[in-house]
Amino acid sequence: MAVEPLIEKWQGKVAQVTIGATVKDGGTRSHPVVVGGETGLPFIPDVSAMPNKPVVAFEIWDIAPADWPEEIAAAYRKVWNDPFAWAQSCVADYKAQLLCVRLQGSHPDSGSKTAAQQQKFIAELLKKVKVPLIIIGCGDDETDNLVLPACCEAAKGEKCLFGSAVQDNYKTLVAGAFADGHSIIAESPIDINIAKQLNILISDMGIGLDRLVINPTIGALGYGLEYAYSIMERARLSALSGDKMVAMPFICFAGQEASRAKESRVTEKEFPQWGPEKDRACIWEALTAASLINAGADILVMRHPGAVGLINNYIEQMTA
Repeated sequence: MAVEPLIEKWQGKVAQVTIGATVKDGGTRSHPVVVGGETGLPFIPDVSAMPNKPVVAFEIWDIAPADWPEEIAAAYRKVWNDPFAWAQSCVADYKAQLLCVRLQGSHPDSGSKTAAQQQKFIAELLKKVKVPLIIIGCGDDETDNLVLPACCEAAKGEKCLFGSAVQDNYKTLVAGAFADGHSIIAESPIDINIAKQLNILISDMGIGLDRLVINPTIGALGYGLEYAYSIMERARLSALSGDKMVAMPFICFAGQEASRAKESRVTEKEFPQWGPEKDRACIWEALTAASLINAGADILVMRHPGAVGLINNYIEQMTA
């Protein structure tokens, strides 16, 4: 007697978000990147649809980073004093399909670049590379409220993904993104209730749910990853159960968090039992990213090109 498998049937679905507009859609990007659309938990073939694979975005800065681990810095040091060359290298050398640009140079502690300077920078970057862009502020609310709307205007029609909107500072960015046709990253501090409330507040301003991406904030391997995983899983289960206010794709900054881990930084001389440091930064980021994919991450923002290669391989194998 044949035994029928027990299949969970979900009533909800994750919204699809498109990043990047081609000429046909009024932009200049070479291709769009579509994320989301899942009808079940990740990588369960014949049970849930996963129409769009998770995608990796290479992280670049508008200034040379001062605190990246040496093994990651070594991959970019020849180009990272020129952000245009850095972006072009990611596309040409590492086949990046998506870039995440962090406007760190606007921060009061990192140069205080003006809104006009960053607006000009984004306009020029859009000419230099044709892949879709994620554009992130410096993290200082007052500065970002000036810089990000100007950058939204510079990228009008390109369907970029802008971030981050937080509970105490979202109205200015949302208004700029709404006016210029971009999508928004809603960032919450590993809390499903705050994530839902923020999504409601943003959608009340007119942004459709197909233009919202959740940054649940995460920890790296060994630094709170398991808690972040559980929060992401809870949010995804709620979405699949029909709660539309958490039914958005996830973006996770795996490179940023893995770079903070001491395991990515310390030398073999300091901790000989840990092995060569040239491998650790790559492995720590790759393992962090792989875990997040299984928690439901749709976009991974990563730094180490070796880790990106491993994760792209992993995605291909898991979706084959």
